[in-house]
Amino acid sequence: MRINAFADVCLRILMLLAARPGEQLTTREIAASIDIPYNQVSKAVLRLGQLGHVDVHRGRSGGVRISTTGLDARPGSILRSLDEQPDVVDCTRTDGSACPLIAGCRLRSAFARAREAFYGELDHTTIRELSASPALVRMSMPTLP
Repeated sequence: MRINAFADVCLRILMLLAARPGEQLTTREIAASIDIPYNQVSKAVLRLGQLGHVDVHRGRSGGVRISTTGLDARPGSILRSLDEQPDVVDCTRTDGSACPLIAGCRLRSAFARAREAFYGELDHTTIRELSASPALVRMSMPTLP
């Protein structure tokens, strides 16, 4: 299994914020810390806020802080909510018609079970637990101009 780049950015943001649960970081600080472009981090923060995993405060003294929901969230659940792909495989031809094997094919359902098993394995831990690494907690924050 492979997660998409957007889900990867979301998980990185949550892990960074979970390593500093009482701190409020700006989107620019987050982007610099995880070495991801600011516009991608901004979109991810917006989505994580919509899902209730982070608290976003706008304005001059604004920033992002992980919520209790975000700390206790399970990566499998987060990935399910970010997964916009209905099927692991695309069962259409380039001309838009269905694959000729679709009537008797069991591959789609096998892939769906495999994806759920992947997400299910990630349901055994929380973002809080994944972020408890001393290396994450000690990670220095970049100084922004």
